[in-house]
Amino acid sequence: MIVEERLRAMGVGLPPPLVVPSGARLPFAPVRIVGDRAIVSGHGPQNADGSSAGPYGKVGAQVSVEEAYGAARGTALSILGDLSRALGDLDRITAWVRVFGMVASAPGFDRQPAVINGFSDLILEAFGSEVGAHARSAVGMAELPFGLPVEIEAEVVFAP
Repeated sequence: MIVEERLRAMGVGLPPPLVVPSGARLPFAPVRIVGDRAIVSGHGPQNADGSSAGPYGKVGAQVSVEEAYGAARGTALSILGDLSRALGDLDRITAWVRVFGMVASAPGFDRQPAVINGFSDLILEAFGSEVGAHARSAVGMAELPFGLPVEIEAEVVFAP
């Protein structure tokens, strides 16, 4: 459990499964296993009780770059929580393949990579540069579900 030990040393923990917002229906799996790959549905940051975490709004308007960086970091923990439940052990991950970061952006905001760095920085710190290195996109969106400033999806390869 090396990765989880690193996370504890960083002073962070993994949230429980998402508590779906009232009135919402999410008819898909947070993680889909296909062969030796885990494809992770879009996630946002969560509170320790599993509920969706703020701040809410568009980056460059209601949400600062620093707050959004923190939301991306929290999103990494949300994804790691679901990967841990799906795989049983985060140390089974042998490679982070792809990360797609979406940022709810105010008109004219163009610092999406700085926001999604919150995700990448945590993954690289927790997994190291060999396993944690990943291909990545960071794009602006007009809106994201539930007013989230950040939504991230990913794909990893894991050992049996």
